[in-house]
Amino acid sequence: MAALEVLHPGMLTLIQDTGRLGVAELGLSQGGPVDLHAFCWANYLVGNAMERPQLEVTLGQASFRAQDDLICAITGADMAVTVDGQRQLPWQSFVVHQGQVLKFGYARDGLRAYLAVKGGFDIPRVLGSASAVPRNQLGGLKAGTALAEGDVLPVTHGEINRHAFQSKQAAPRYIPDYTDPVHLRVMESYQCDYFSEQAKQRFYASAYQISQQSDRMGCRLEGPAIQAEIDGIISEAIAYGAIQIPPNGQPIILLNDRQTLGGYPKLGCIARMDMPRLAQARPGTAVQFVRGDWATLRKEWQDFSQFFGLPM
Repeated sequence: MAALEVLHPGMLTLIQDTGRLGVAELGLSQGGPVDLHAFCWANYLVGNAMERPQLEVTLGQASFRAQDDLICAITGADMAVTVDGQRQLPWQSFVVHQGQVLKFGYARDGLRAYLAVKGGFDIPRVLGSASAVPRNQLGGLKAGTALAEGDVLPVTHGEINRHAFQSKQAAPRYIPDYTDPVHLRVMESYQCDYFSEQAKQRFYASAYQISQQSDRMGCRLEGPAIQAEIDGIISEAIAYGAIQIPPNGQPIILLNDRQTLGGYPKLGCIARMDMPRLAQARPGTAVQFVRGDWATLRKEWQDFSQFFGLPM
């Protein structure tokens, strides 16, 4: 049976598919890849449907052994990946032969890399998804936990014809430069009226730094404090990418493993197409905000979704 054996799990390696959608009413997080752009390209390059599970490797330092010939693709952060010591370039498909070791170094730029194998990992689904969400103890191999040394990941695929294999590459224009400045477009929500014009001007004119306390639940920012004209709101559902402003005035951008309800006022949401760039920004990275144009942002998301066959 085709499989990938975990030799070293690295800092944090999680199984992710497109997420556990429609479960917020149960108090559960959606999970899924923090960088949807890199995730979709990895599956695309090996010919998978978008919902097929793959690995999200944070910071690197992970290694795996192929128990059969596998067609793979790695996207996202450049982690100086090698196959039996030979450098393997990201953003293209390649073959790892039976017994070879696939090794991730430390991320040179960016934060997260994605490893897809043709056919996808054969992981049981819980509430419609294989995504591991540690805070919910759901998904993955073992109740939402990160991968551990000795874990074996079964792969769903038929026999590979080595002679017929042709590598597929992402066009350079689709490969992000994670050293570029991070500018995030904001769609203001109805709660933006709780913030004065002076507070909003400070928000858009300021640079914030990503905090060391950021994780898959939320990206915490440090910088000039922004105060709402109210202390809080009645707890309500929290959208992906929502910009919460807690009492200390330091913005929090909610990510995939966010809680389902919250009572902090929200200035708006980050554009869906900008969230992957935030997913690759390390602690200490400067972030700035600009007002987004709704029509432009809608068109970008529609084009992306249609290209990869994602539900809109």
